[in-house]
Amino acid sequence: MTVTAQKPILITGGTGKTGRRLAERLTAAGIPVRIGSRRADIPFDWEDPATWDGALDGISAAYLSYFPDLSLPGAAETVEAFARRAVDKGVKRLVLLSGRGEEGAEKAERLLMATGAEWTVLRADWFFQNFSEAFLLDAVLAGEVALPVGDVREPFVDADDIADIAFAAFTEKGHVGELYELTGPRLMTFPEVVAEIGKATGRDIRFVRIPVDDFIAGLHAQDVPQPFIDLLLELFTQVLDGRNESLADGVQRALGRPPRDFSAYAAATAATGVWYVPEAAAGS
Repeated sequence: MTVTAQKPILITGGTGKTGRRLAERLTAAGIPVRIGSRRADIPFDWEDPATWDGALDGISAAYLSYFPDLSLPGAAETVEAFARRAVDKGVKRLVLLSGRGEEGAEKAERLLMATGAEWTVLRADWFFQNFSEAFLLDAVLAGEVALPVGDVREPFVDADDIADIAFAAFTEKGHVGELYELTGPRLMTFPEVVAEIGKATGRDIRFVRIPVDDFIAGLHAQDVPQPFIDLLLELFTQVLDGRNESLADGVQRALGRPPRDFSAYAAATAATGVWYVPEAAAGS
């Protein structure tokens, strides 16, 4: 099934890393979008079911990107309730952004599949863009990325690849009922990732392994909200245990091309200047 160009597609998390990219692609193709957020003209809030009907009115399909993460307690049930409400209102085409190796995310997948929706699941690994658009950007700029993780290898994946697949799922036939497990083309440790960013920027950026207690204490010192601390604690103590230390072919199956490599991302991102540090600041 492909969506019609007359009705908009609801993009929950429409200002996030994948949602924003998907919105750009759909808009460029002449397909109207409705950004699902608390501050939108038609507000949407995952935690406020009273906002769901208004967000779903008059749309053709929806991209489900749960905030802050599907691993949190109750998240899978919330996604299920929203999906059932969408189906009841005649919005059956749903694409879910899921997380690889997360029990809560896989529960959300199963619940979605049982709703009667025409579903596609994008089960993604750690985004490249966490180093340029999320909580690790400040660490990269500071020249030291300190995390409670060792030599576990992750198949980091590009958010642009994910957005390309979501766009295809809404605009091409053949994606209904598909679960795409999405990884990059190679396994990398966090020290290797940081070294590649350093090479792309020409900067000396260090990776330091720290105890998880020190990491959590640092988050508290930065006034990071507790739900995000809980999420990061689960990520670094459970998910990053080697369970995702394998490559998958989801990008190839969905797009007919290989996934983007981290080195290409690092070079392109360095060229934008987002990792640039003025000489005075770098030497201070």
